[in-house]
Amino acid sequence: MLLADFNDRAEPGRWQSIDDVVMGGQSASAMFTGDGVGVFAGRLSLERDGGFASVRRRDQPVDLSAFDVIELRLRGDGKRTKFNLRSSADFDGVVYQASFETQSAIWQTARLAFAAFVPRFRGRVAPGTLNPAHVTSLGVLISDRQAGVFRLELSTIAAAAY
Repeated sequence: MLLADFNDRAEPGRWQSIDDVVMGGQSASAMFTGDGVGVFAGRLSLERDGGFASVRRRDQPVDLSAFDVIELRLRGDGKRTKFNLRSSADFDGVVYQASFETQSAIWQTARLAFAAFVPRFRGRVAPGTLNPAHVTSLGVLISDRQAGVFRLELSTIAAAAY
């Protein structure tokens, strides 16, 4: 099931940046279109207790219970990134995260099993498990003290069964 197709030039406009500036940090990110892909790019700063940059796409709830994994077709910069799913409309609720490593300048497919998504609330592990039957938003996040410029290109985000 295709969840986001960055060949659609309107897709990047559906994503909102949420960076550490919400708590006083100085990181900055955006999602934009570049050569038929969505580009999540910016600068991660550790200044003023910062340390994360993210984008989020809020949707109507979607039932992914027939699927096992999220597949990201991507080209990264060698940095570790996290993919986020939410099952609540709350802006600041629990987020379910799965990490993946990127290889610099190489197209790859990251497959993230729903069982690998860890519930977190404000960066700390939280109780609960992901309910794929009620997913309300998708997101991409970079953190883990990886200061500096970053760039992640995405062509598609899909749910798949294995």
